Amino acid sequence: MENQKDSSKFKVEFKKRLYTFVLKMIEFIDKLPNDNVSRRIGDQLLRSGTSILGNYIEGQSASSKKDFINFFNHSLKSANESKLWFAIIRDSKRTKDYIVVWFLKELDEIANIFASSIITLKGKNKL
Repeated sequence: MENQKDSSKFKVEFKKRLYTFVLKMIEFIDKLPNDNVSRRIGDQLLRSGTSILGNYIEGQSASSKKDFINFFNHSLKSANESKLWFAIIRDSKRTKDYIVVWFLKELDEIANIFASSIITLKGKNKL
């Protein structure tokens, strides 16, 4: 019973973490320079970053384990894509490095949680 309680608490906290991440990301994108490249990269980042949360929420009402895993896979892929866009923003010097560092660290942790969950759901042992 305790393990189930911990699992439920983790799900609630993780959903809040993803939601907070998306809100901070939206605020970040809004502050990017108002040039052509920044707008296009910002659009890509907005799509991939919000997709992490969207697919997680969709997965909560999945009709099967396979469907559930599929939504987690999409969230993981979106987290990895978002890392790419943040790295491009950082490396093209469109904003201060230290601002992007938090997002990249958070995305690493989020991606690791999804990857670990997918491995567990598939019943594979970690190497």
